[in-house]
Amino acid sequence: MDDILITEKRGHVTVLTLNRPEAMNSLDYELYDALEDAVRTSDARAIVITGSGTRAFCAGDDVKKILSKGAPVTPERAARAKDTGGLTPAADALLHTDIPVIAAINGFALGWGAELAIMADIRVMADTAKFGEIFVTRGLCCDAPGLGRLAQLVGREKASELLFTGDVIDAAEAKAIGLVSRVVAQNDLLPTALALAEKIAANPPQAVRALKAGLRRTLDPDWRDAGKWAITEIRRLMQTADAKESAAAFIEKRKPVFTGN
Repeated sequence: MDDILITEKRGHVTVLTLNRPEAMNSLDYELYDALEDAVRTSDARAIVITGSGTRAFCAGDDVKKILSKGAPVTPERAARAKDTGGLTPAADALLHTDIPVIAAINGFALGWGAELAIMADIRVMADTAKFGEIFVTRGLCCDAPGLGRLAQLVGREKASELLFTGDVIDAAEAKAIGLVSRVVAQNDLLPTALALAEKIAANPPQAVRALKAGLRRTLDPDWRDAGKWAITEIRRLMQTADAKESAAAFIEKRKPVFTGN
């Protein structure tokens, strides 16, 4: 499909659909950039983010295009990152927008897909979907949102368990630990998310934006400082033997063998 990010306006609500179903809606650099640009330029009163199909919301970074190649940085991407102090540019856009964001989690939300879900203000999850901060299984540290947002949602102890083990949990557990506010049938997912977005969009937009800015002001860390630390660690870890072994094992469809190097 040509449009890797489908943008659909429904009144004052914009629906952004990650559209790489053949790759479980995983992120390559083009999709990262498209997502960032769509959020930064949006004039919506509410944004709903979901994935194409029913298999995956977003499976994180495309292993073949990013992780297995040591994440080459183009000049344009380096310029984007410089503007955000090192914080992943798409994360910077999502974490600093005053537009309410709802994640409609239609399938697997893994790695940066999990990060994308927790950067939303509200999460609605299909009963067949699953969530996993699987960075550790790739020999990597998670991005800034996993460090600064996950513990806000589920508490430090449960966040530590999810981050350190890389466990993938189902929708029922996600609801039980407070990671998502609603679990619905797959067919009801987008209608539920849209109804919530439309309810928010019907309120005075300046008041809604002020409320979101206030939540960020009182609850969030310095995202750019956290992002700079995270990307430095991720780049260091990507050069380790264990990270390279994880990527190779994924592509070769075998169990990785980690050595601590």
